[in-house]
Amino acid sequence: MPTFKVQKNPSGGRSGGLPLPPGDSDESTQKEQKRGRKNMADFTQNTNVKSAVRKLANPIADIDAFNAIVQSVILNNPFGCVSYMNSGVNHPPVEKSRESYTAKFVYQDNATAKRIGSSSENYSTIAGYNAGIPAVLANSANSAAHGGTPVRNVEADSFSATLKCHDPNGELYMVNFSRQQVTVSSYEDDAIRIVIETWADGVPALA
Repeated sequence: MPTFKVQKNPSGGRSGGLPLPPGDSDESTQKEQKRGRKNMADFTQNTNVKSAVRKLANPIADIDAFNAIVQSVILNNPFGCVSYMNSGVNHPPVEKSRESYTAKFVYQDNATAKRIGSSSENYSTIAGYNAGIPAVLANSANSAAHGGTPVRNVEADSFSATLKCHDPNGELYMVNFSRQQVTVSSYEDDAIRIVIETWADGVPALA
C-alpha cells in the first residue's frame, strides 16, 4: 500500500544542486553578502510548511467514483476538522475551493476507424462534465469538421478537486484529489498527514 511521501525543499548548496568550489561554503557566502547590507534586516523563517503526495496504484475509475470520495470527505469529515470564522464569514470544517474536469475525445474515420483527430473539453463542475459529453458526441457540425465520428477516450479524462480543511490546531491546509494521486499541502503538524494517511488506507480506490 502506498504511503504519502513528504516533499522537501532542497536546503544547503547552490541552485540546481551544483557542488560548491573548494573553500566556498554557504556560511562564507552569506557572510560576504551581509557585508554589503549590514544595515538590512534578515528574513527569519517562522513556519515549516510541508506537502506530501500519495501516488495511486491505479487511476480512480470514473467521475462517479471520484465524486464519491470527495463528497465523503466533505460530508463525513474523516479528518476531524472544525468550522471557523474568517473576515466575519463562517466556514465549514471542509469545503471545496476549486475543481476541474476534462473529457477527452478522439475522432475516427468512418470507413477505416483510423484516428484522424482529437479534442478535449474542460468543465468547472461535474454537472457541466456530464452534460457536455453527450453534447459533443451529438455535435454533427463538429464531427463533419473533423471528418469522422467522435469516440470517448475515457481513460485519458482528468479530474481535480481541492478541499480546504481547518484542523483543530488552527491550521488551514489543502487536500487535492486527482485520478492519479492525493496531495496534502500547506500543513505543518505531521499529525495531519498521519490522520489523512490512515483514512486513505481504508479507501480501496486510494490504495
